[in-house]
Amino acid sequence: MSDWRGLQGNLAATGYVAADDLAMALHLALMLERPLLLEGAAGVGKTQIARTLATLRDTRLIRLQCYEGLDAGHAIYDWNYQRQLLAIRAAAETGEAGSVEERIFSERFLLVRPLLEAIRQPVRPVLLIDEIDRADEEFEAYLLEILSEYQISIPELGTITATTKPIVILTSNGTRDLSDALRRRCIYTYVDYPDRATEISILRWHHPGLEARLIAQIVGFVQALRKEELEKTPGVAEALDFAAALSGLGINDLTQDPVALQASLVTLLKTQNDRAAVPTEIAQRLAGKAA
Repeated sequence: MSDWRGLQGNLAATGYVAADDLAMALHLALMLERPLLLEGAAGVGKTQIARTLATLRDTRLIRLQCYEGLDAGHAIYDWNYQRQLLAIRAAAETGEAGSVEERIFSERFLLVRPLLEAIRQPVRPVLLIDEIDRADEEFEAYLLEILSEYQISIPELGTITATTKPIVILTSNGTRDLSDALRRRCIYTYVDYPDRATEISILRWHHPGLEARLIAQIVGFVQALRKEELEKTPGVAEALDFAAALSGLGINDLTQDPVALQASLVTLLKTQNDRAAVPTEIAQRLAGKAA
């Protein structure tokens, strides 16, 4: 991984075909030891890049899934209050209540959450902070503090400094604007849907048994479908499922069986409104253009 082309090739060898700008951004993030912020629509492979990188480096992937209302207790650390209460009761029964406070605020009662877990690994892990745009600005402030010094202060235990500095990858679907402070700290790139050649390469790697003509049809069909007015645009994962479904059904040409093609759209269209928006005649039109 001494250069970005080498990194790009290593990713491709595992089935992740990265565009030049994504490979370069990841290379620079690794070289400069900066977090990488990936922005783009759902389903373009932002999360998968973290999984693939962890596999390449033979290290742990630690994932923090963000959501509205996420706080430090769920992301950094918390105390096991039930065990603490049991310890207090046991101390009271044995007459040792005077020293119990020091004991219950120890490592034994600490609940380690993803951010604390990531900085305590003996081998540098990949820390995936997924969908950071779903968390609120208060959590961003917590995150910035950790990413600044890679240390966490626990009042009862003191400051815990990173054993190793994790490789941090943040993803965002663009549901809200992220703070300028967070963006400044990160290497940034936008991950778009793959172009035709890239998506063909992805399908070839994951489905080597499919005929080249059918793969080209699938990619043409899916990319045309993305131009329709849909509530949820099908991503790469859906395209792979679509290809697997067609293979399982024994379909070698998208135009050969309209009924089977329409039924297989359950792998691409994930809402009732989207299913209604692509009736048989539209699916056949798109299939005809892709053939």
